[in-house]
Amino acid sequence: MEYRLLPIFTLLNIALVATHAALPPEVYWKSVLPTTPMPKAITDILYSDWVEEKSSSVHVGGGGVNVHTGKGGGSGTTVNVGGKGGGGVNVHAGHKGKPVHVSVGSKSPFDYVYAATETQLHDDPNVALFFLEKDLHSGTKLDLHFTRSTSNQATFLSRQVADSIPFSSNKVDFIFNKFSVKPGSEEAQIMKNTISECEEGGIKGEEKYCATSLESMVDFSTSKLGNNVEVVSTEVDKETGLQKYTVAPGVKKLSGDKAVVCHKQNYPYAVFYCHKTETTRAYSVPLEGTNGVRVKAVAVCHTDTSEWNPKHLAFQVLKVKPGTIPVCHFLPEDHVVWVPK
Repeated sequence: MEYRLLPIFTLLNIALVATHAALPPEVYWKSVLPTTPMPKAITDILYSDWVEEKSSSVHVGGGGVNVHTGKGGGSGTTVNVGGKGGGGVNVHAGHKGKPVHVSVGSKSPFDYVYAATETQLHDDPNVALFFLEKDLHSGTKLDLHFTRSTSNQATFLSRQVADSIPFSSNKVDFIFNKFSVKPGSEEAQIMKNTISECEEGGIKGEEKYCATSLESMVDFSTSKLGNNVEVVSTEVDKETGLQKYTVAPGVKKLSGDKAVVCHKQNYPYAVFYCHKTETTRAYSVPLEGTNGVRVKAVAVCHTDTSEWNPKHLAFQVLKVKPGTIPVCHFLPEDHVVWVPK
């Protein structure tokens, strides 16, 4: 079922005790991974001036509750993180947004516990991202739809700030109050869905973790793979609708069968659902669209799907059964893959 939402702008006021020892997220990355470049999916949502005032807005829509940040003033909103005004975090609104559509009931197609809904089968652009590993070679033609969510541009908070905000189904009333979200609203349901998916146990053989900051994502991924890693994301020349792409020469396998894949969730700040498995093969795949668009795509192939929900989106799209054949999917632009070098 679809709902029409007006993005709402809210007040977030959370106390933060700042310390001189805390590092901005990008500095923490460099301290732990000095030889590993950040992928575009991460640099695009860095909150670089994390102790300075910036223009920002918080709203719900397009499938989630999101924080947009950007430099400049005018009708935008302001953020103060651990800087002026007593060291608090303040977000307040400046203007209204446009109506958007959102399906509250759909679950993430990258969480393998859930069955697909009818809405996902007909409307979810991620449907076009699933394919079979046997088709992963030069010359293969695939109908694909790469999307960058203009409404899900939630940026990273520093670990200090993120850790000061409850992220638990037991604390949803407190969270709603902090974000001025009305309990029982579509906005509240979206937030509850994200928290619920993060709290669900992983499938057999999967280590699952929801990172609420870049630092926590770094810590989880390096604890599973070590510090000698490559981190990649899909990059698209320009946004287009569903079209036919051809796999170009240069398909490259990125790892053995071990990887950490992190999927961006719908929430007021950047939250990534990460899962580590040892039955995953990651590939770098160059694609060329019929309109000339070039994509540096990242594909993940799952060699053991026996524990997935039999009604998962991938099986319904590809017409295969769990555990019978490797299932692959391209990653949207705001998802990240970590692999050993």
